[in-house]
Amino acid sequence: MKTVIHTDSEYIEAVIQQCDVCFVGMADPDGAPYVLPMNFGYSAGVLYLHSAQEGRSIDILKRNPKVCVAFNPQNELVWQHPGMACSYRMRGSSVIAWGTVVFEEDMDRKKAALDILMKQYTTTETQFSDPAVANVKIWRITFDKVTCKEFGAPHK
Repeated sequence: MKTVIHTDSEYIEAVIQQCDVCFVGMADPDGAPYVLPMNFGYSAGVLYLHSAQEGRSIDILKRNPKVCVAFNPQNELVWQHPGMACSYRMRGSSVIAWGTVVFEEDMDRKKAALDILMKQYTTTETQFSDPAVANVKIWRITFDKVTCKEFGAPHK
């Protein structure tokens, strides 16, 4: 089994679309890491997240908006020889991306971002009330760098 590096944007986007959550890593002012599992929406190379208007992550991002985001859909345990522990490995793919969070404040853009977020999870048409949209914090991240690996791939 081997690890394969993927640079094809279609493969990378397929991995992202298979995920239910992403993990967003940031560094607080003391340099301590802080990682959150978050629901997301992804479209045209832009990641959208939503959260409360206030909290630890918002405080951190106001000081340092740089983040690292990890995506890892369902994995599968595979092996070459059932009795050999070292032949076992998880098979799956992951995407790691780096970018900078920009908070979206425009109501129409916030609604568009929430539509993208909802499309990640449902095909049902949804609506948002203005008070609900006003009370949510929308994070927009355009990636500066993206890496993608498929691990546990069989040798060909």
